[in-house]
Amino acid sequence: MEEQNRRVTPEQAAANAKTGLATIVGAFAESPQTLRRARLLGLSGWAYHVSARAGALGEVRPETVAAAIGFIAPEAVIDGWEATAKTSAPMEVATWHLHELCKWGIEQLGGFPRLGRLLELTGRVVDAVEHAGLPLFAAWRAMPVPDQAPGARAAVILHLLHEHRLGVHLVAVRASGLTPLQAIIAGPEGETGAVAFGWQPPYPPAGPIVRRLLWADSVGDALAGQAYGTLDMAERIELVGLLESLSQRLAR
Repeated sequence: MEEQNRRVTPEQAAANAKTGLATIVGAFAESPQTLRRARLLGLSGWAYHVSARAGALGEVRPETVAAAIGFIAPEAVIDGWEATAKTSAPMEVATWHLHELCKWGIEQLGGFPRLGRLLELTGRVVDAVEHAGLPLFAAWRAMPVPDQAPGARAAVILHLLHEHRLGVHLVAVRASGLTPLQAIIAGPEGETGAVAFGWQPPYPPAGPIVRRLLWADSVGDALAGQAYGTLDMAERIELVGLLESLSQRLAR
């Protein structure tokens, strides 16, 4: 184990952090208060998801939102964005989402025993991200954090790290020559994932493109790993362990 730990590169740290980040952010997305906020705003879950995530971009055209998100079918993004615009400004939805994220962080992350260390390490990684080509990450990093309690700050930083990962994955997929739909079809969820993200059949065959997706995943690890390179090897190992511990705590 010790020999394996010595070889943890920034790219490996980014790859190992991916599952923990997705679990933590998913716990917030599926929390009752998040779903309640959508209902209070009079939005469907789909419209809320699109506007809460992309509202940080401000008043932009829905086609711009679809391009920034990438993996959701453009028609579904446009429908969700335009449905939100009938009752609320998307930036207002994103602001409410950020408030809910902070409240959730205080309640769910505030008691994590090593929260201070998690804040230090994740904060350094977020600060090291080069945001060129990552519009959603850049937009969210520019959003003022409404609560400076440690749990709130941790929730926001973890959201930023997850958004960073989603952004570099989109860049890597396009660099591989795949379309977002092809990447979904070649992934573990296949056609089920395509339906969930609003894509309509017919779907491309997965067989010929799986190898390209594997290449894209490795490129995504390399791109994400550039920010993790700001930590030394022991810190990278520590951060991955903290994310695993926190994700397990939330899954109980």
